Amino acid sequence: MPRYIHLREIASTNSYLSKVASTLPTGTVIYTYHQTAGRGQKGNSWESEPEKNLSFSSLFKGLPVSPAHQFAICEAVSVAIAEVLAEETDGIKIKWPNDIYHHDGKLCGILIEHSLMDCAIAHTIVGVGVNVNQTRFVSDAPNPVSLAGITGREYDLDTMLHRVCERIEAKCARLGDAEAEAGIHRQYQNMLYRNDTLLHTYELPNGERFRASVSDVLPDGTLCLSTQDGTVRQFKFKEVKHVINDITL
Repeated sequence: MPRYIHLREIASTNSYLSKVASTLPTGTVIYTYHQTAGRGQKGNSWESEPEKNLSFSSLFKGLPVSPAHQFAICEAVSVAIAEVLAEETDGIKIKWPNDIYHHDGKLCGILIEHSLMDCAIAHTIVGVGVNVNQTRFVSDAPNPVSLAGITGREYDLDTMLHRVCERIEAKCARLGDAEAEAGIHRQYQNMLYRNDTLLHTYELPNGERFRASVSDVLPDGTLCLSTQDGTVRQFKFKEVKHVINDITL
């Protein structure tokens, strides 16, 4: 079971946990309901109204995953969170590589950071922000949504925290078993945003846009997109972006 440490207010749970990870046991969860400078992918900030959302970081030590196969951790975490949120509403998808979406709205952000030692993963910090009860967003984020905004219901944050953290721990406990990892990979693909054979718009770092459909996600996290002429193009993280309602995300 996770070991929870509550902080009344903190700039970033990931930053805090990274400083003290060596002193804490695996399974430790640092959480706050008032995060003032949450970090997202690519240096983005994460808006979170105090006492409304989940902001936490989980520490895992000794996961039986090699650095070359680290995307398996991303898949396990993404699927675990998506499963819990899908119990509350339909339309839950995983936007490659690890955002959780409700239709075209961003419901949850995940930031996974690894510490390497002797060509192995010494520990992993899984940072998660879930929009739960916040219904008004004031940042320039283009597409935030929350559970309360979707369902019209208020949620108990402690209960939701425990549900999500326990599901993450249970899913990560299956890593290292080839059959279990293959099952998680299939779940990830089945829940993937835009995994519908339709053509959607994507953008390259140079601004070039093209239309394609998702054909596959390889075990190392490579996204495979099939273009209009049938060519399959492969992309690593940060090499391609989704374009949603003419906004690059």
